[in-house]
Amino acid sequence: METDVSELRDQLALKTEELDNLRQELEETNSGVLALYAELDTQADQLRHATELKSRFLAYMSHEFRTPVSAIRSLSRLLLDRVDGPLTDEQEKQIRFIQTTSTEFAEMVDDLLDLAKVEAGRVEISPAWFEMVDLFSALRGMYKPVLINPDVVLIFEEPHGDNLLYNDDKKLAQILRNFISNALKFTLKGEVRVAAVQSSEDVITFSVSDTGIGISEEFHGAIFKDFVQIDSPIQKRLRGTGLGLSLSKRLAELLGGTVALESTLGRGSTFSVSVPLRFPLPQGAEGGVHCE
Repeated sequence: METDVSELRDQLALKTEELDNLRQELEETNSGVLALYAELDTQADQLRHATELKSRFLAYMSHEFRTPVSAIRSLSRLLLDRVDGPLTDEQEKQIRFIQTTSTEFAEMVDDLLDLAKVEAGRVEISPAWFEMVDLFSALRGMYKPVLINPDVVLIFEEPHGDNLLYNDDKKLAQILRNFISNALKFTLKGEVRVAAVQSSEDVITFSVSDTGIGISEEFHGAIFKDFVQIDSPIQKRLRGTGLGLSLSKRLAELLGGTVALESTLGRGSTFSVSVPLRFPLPQGAEGGVHCE
């Protein structure tokens, strides 16, 4: 009997020691987890601070660039209007080059500023009812004066499906402008076609198709990333920031939608954005929606 009690005591002591060891290991693990959480919080704070600094820098530089760029564009318009006298053919050619370059620079500045706002969570979505035909009409009027290549025609198809949308038409127009501008830039001959089709009961898909140079499949996954540019002779001649498509993707996500690409090298491209027919407002929200 005493032997049995002694064995039980030994077993109990062994279990107690194992429990103490386990408790110590658990305490050390908890300490390690807490230290890891503290480190992650510190890194998250540093990342947020770095992102904020980058966004502030982009916003500041974009704002500072606007004044001289606007001055260059205004002066070039005055010169082309012959306010200070006639121009030779060569002078007009050079001034038009300055005007074109300054316009491209202004677009880059706008993209940088918009990207800074998106990254800082300072973009306000303002949904309202509008008709697709009005959106297409505004875009058509915007591009009519700049269609200088007689070998390329810009076509707006009659929208199909529900013509009335409740979304942010300005943000949607900005996405389509990026798609159309790229299509016109990289299409030397043929057409750029803008269409809208109701792809499901509550989703509308806008597409911009062209007969341009196309994009190799290897670049499809990266084309919507920041600063990505495709290596081609035309791309080298027409440099940009590589921000337009990245910005379009982020704006589409803020609108509750997605972007997509279908393209074959040498056979043209189709960029599309799908958005809900009715922007999903948070419960109790009215007017603009601040997105972060």
